Amino acid sequence: MSSQLDFMGKVNSTNGGNLARPSRTERRASRRCKINQLMRLRPSDPERDPFDDIRGSLSVSRTGVYFQSSEQGYEVGMRLFVSMPYSKEPAAMTREYLAEVVRRDPLPNGLFGVGFKILMEMGLQGGYSFSYTHQPK
Repeated sequence: MSSQLDFMGKVNSTNGGNLARPSRTERRASRRCKINQLMRLRPSDPERDPFDDIRGSLSVSRTGVYFQSSEQGYEVGMRLFVSMPYSKEPAAMTREYLAEVVRRDPLPNGLFGVGFKILMEMGLQGGYSFSYTHQPK
C-alpha cells in the first residue's frame, strides 16, 4: 500500500499507470497574490517608441507583477516607469517605480502576458500639495 506522500508525488497517466512528476525548483523569491490593481506603464527609454498602457495586474508579489496587455511594444529586458496603484483622481497618491520586463508570453486570446520585476521605488506621486510655499512678489 502506498503512503499518502507517494500518492501526492504521482500523476495518473492515460494508460492507467502512475508516473512520477518531474521535480521543479521554485524560482520565485516571494509568494504571489492574485490582486487586480490598476497600473500605468510607460517605457523609460526615450529612444523607444512611446506608449502609455493602463492595465490591471493579475498576480503581484513584493518584487514583481504579472498582467495581460494588447500593447506589442513590451520586450524582455526593457525598462519601464510603473505608477501603481494608478488613479486619474487629482488627490490620489501613487507610487512610481522603475521596473524591468522579465517575461513576455503570447497568449491564445491575442494578448501578451507580461511580467516585470521592480528595480527601485522612485517616489510618491501626488496631485495636491497642502504645504505652504512662499510666493515672492
